[in-house]
Amino acid sequence: MVVVNPVPPEKAAAEVKPLYEQLAKKFGHMPNFFAVMGHRPNALKNFVPFYAAVMGEGTIEPRYKELAYLKTALLNGCEY
Repeated sequence: MVVVNPVPPEKAAAEVKPLYEQLAKKFGHMPNFFAVMGHRPNALKNFVPFYAAVMGEGTIEPRYKELAYLKTALLNGCEY
């Protein structure tokens, strides 16, 4: 199986370093989920606002939203 390693903060593109810092501050560390997208800085920059809108708004609690994507990852054989 192919494994895509996360991009560590020190190797992140300059354009996403502030985003790395923001995410690390919010989560207490840089989640691999986002760090893997560091390979495509433009994708990361566009995904983070989308993710915030999905996870932050609506009538479903964020923990249930997270459970849904964790279960989806498990069913698809993805490591989280």
